[in-house]
Amino acid sequence: MMRWKGWTIGLALVVGLLALHAGASTPVAGAAEAYKIGAVFSITGPASFLGEPEKKTAEMIVEEINKKGGINGHPLQLVVYDDESDATKCNLAVKKLIKKDEVPVIIGPSTSGNSMAVVSVAEEAKVPLIACAASHKIVTPIESRKWVFKVAGSDSHVVEKLFEHMKKKSIQKIAVMSASDGFGASGREEIVRLAPEHGMTVVADERYGPQDTDLSAQLTKIRSAQPQAIINWSTGPTQILAVKNWRDLGMESIPLYQSHGFGSRKNIQLAGPASEGVLLALARVNVGPLLPETDAQKKVIMDYTKAYEERFKEPISSFGGHAWDAMHLAMAALQSVGSDAAKIRDFIENTRGFVGQHGIFNFSAQDHNGLSKDDLMMVVVKDGDWALAQ
Repeated sequence: MMRWKGWTIGLALVVGLLALHAGASTPVAGAAEAYKIGAVFSITGPASFLGEPEKKTAEMIVEEINKKGGINGHPLQLVVYDDESDATKCNLAVKKLIKKDEVPVIIGPSTSGNSMAVVSVAEEAKVPLIACAASHKIVTPIESRKWVFKVAGSDSHVVEKLFEHMKKKSIQKIAVMSASDGFGASGREEIVRLAPEHGMTVVADERYGPQDTDLSAQLTKIRSAQPQAIINWSTGPTQILAVKNWRDLGMESIPLYQSHGFGSRKNIQLAGPASEGVLLALARVNVGPLLPETDAQKKVIMDYTKAYEERFKEPISSFGGHAWDAMHLAMAALQSVGSDAAKIRDFIENTRGFVGQHGIFNFSAQDHNGLSKDDLMMVVVKDGDWALAQ
C-alpha cells in the first residue's frame, strides 16, 4: 500500500506552456527523457468555463516542476488538447494522446458527458484516466472502470450533502429542475434515487434543454406544486438563468439549491444580485480563507489560491482545483513508479491520505473517486461571495 507523503505541499504554481488546441511543454535542456502527462479539457465551447481554469492550472504546475528540475531528473511534458466541449472530438483527442503521443496517464475530460464518451477508450488501451467531471457513472460500475478515476466530488455525495442541510431546515418536499445533458441527467437520477432514503418527497420534476433561454415555465409549474425547496442541476448559462428567473418570479421564499456546477465566483458575478441566498455544496477549495488554520487542506488550498489569483487576476474555482488534484496524483505516481501505465494505475488505486483541493482522497479497488460527502461544505451566496451556510 502506498501513502501520500505531502508531495504537493509547498509547490508554487506559475503559468506555462500550451497552445490553445494542442501543445507540449518544453523539456529541460540536457535532462533525462521527459515524463508525459496527457490532458483533454473543454478549453473552448459551452463548457469553456470548466476547461479554461483547468488548462491554466495544469500549465502552472508543469512550469514550476520543471523549474525545480522535473520529476526525479525527468522534465515534465504536458500534452493537451481542446475537445471544444464536444464528445466526438474528445474521443478523438484521447485516442490521439494514447496512440500518437503515447502518454502513460491522462487527466480530464472536463465534463461528465465527455468523460463517459472516453471511458471505454481508456479501458481498452489500458491507460489510466483521471477525469475532472462529477457523475458517479464515470467510475461505476467499478468492474468496468479499472483504468478510470475521478477527482470531482460525485453527484451522489452532493445530493446527500444538500439533503443533510435540508433536514436541518425541516424541508421534506422538494422540486427538481435539471438540464437534459449528461451532467443534468446524472444529478437528477441521484436526487430521485436518494430522496426516499432521506425522507424527501419530489413534488415536481421539470427538465429543460442545455441551450434553453427561459426557464420561467418550469419554475411556474414548480411554484404551483408548493415545494419547500428547489434543486437546480445544470452547468453553463442555464444555471445562471435558473437563478435570474427564480428571482424575477419572486420565488425567494422557496430556497434555491444549485449543483456544484455553480462553484465559480464568475457565476455569482454573472447572476449578480439575483444569486443572493442561493445554496450549494462545494469543496473546500472554494472557501480557503474561511477555513480554520487546523483544517488539513488549508495550506494546499491557500498556496494554490495565492499563486493562481496573482497570476491570472481572477478567482479560483472548483474546476481549476480538479486539474490541480489530477495533476498532483499523476505526478506522485510518476515520482514513485515511473512512466509505466499499469504501475501508475496501481499507485493511484492504492493512494491514501492524498490532501487535495477537493478533499482528502482515499482510493481503493472499490472506490476510484476516494471522496465522500464529508469532503463538501454547505455554502451560500452572501454579499456577492461565498459564505458558510448555517
